[in-house]
Amino acid sequence: MLLRVRVTLPDRPGTLGQVARTLGVSGADIVQVVVLERLGGRAIDDFTVVWPGAARVERLLAGLAAIPGVRVDGVWRAIGAPTTTGQDAELLAQVAANPADGLATLVDAVPGLLAADWAVAAMVPLDWASRSGGGAATVEHSSWRTPVAPALPEVTPLRARSMSSPGGTHHAVAPFGRAGLVLVVAREHTEPLTAAAFHATEVDRLAQLVRASGVILGDRLDLVGQPPVTA
Repeated sequence: MLLRVRVTLPDRPGTLGQVARTLGVSGADIVQVVVLERLGGRAIDDFTVVWPGAARVERLLAGLAAIPGVRVDGVWRAIGAPTTTGQDAELLAQVAANPADGLATLVDAVPGLLAADWAVAAMVPLDWASRSGGGAATVEHSSWRTPVAPALPEVTPLRARSMSSPGGTHHAVAPFGRAGLVLVVAREHTEPLTAAAFHATEVDRLAQLVRASGVILGDRLDLVGQPPVTA
């Protein structure tokens, strides 16, 4: 299976090599490394690895914890192939090619791009500002792995951001800027794995996809949630 491993490590020569060697010794086959952040002598890296299903993840965690200065921020299942920069453009091209299903296409594809479990396009009530907690959102479109009754965070359609629930589920939220429509992406806590929260770069990526899709779909987004017109 594919795993995403996020580690914070000292930004100095040799440390990245130690992490890579430890992953290999533990049985992981590295297929991608993405640097999320380099700041103040520290770096945050995402490793996508092929992990043998019969192996215990605890061995991997113990090996990484033994490296001085290294902290494991999360280990979780990754859906689909490792992400590349061209995938975002390909997704937007698909949205543009079939705008009638553009929103559903976006919702179904985003979890794979962000190593998440599921995503929904949710509608926030127009009078959310006068309600406590911003008002309950209703699901308009959902990806194929979405639970039957997904637990959505209390969202307001103002800005893209990340948030985490007490149960360990992490969300990234990005508004379309039209009709209270918001894209919500989730990583769920599944023992013995523990997903990492969405990094700022991931939230920015989601926001860019949502903004670009909003430009492509335009007035179609205002029709989301409205009953179909019958002759």
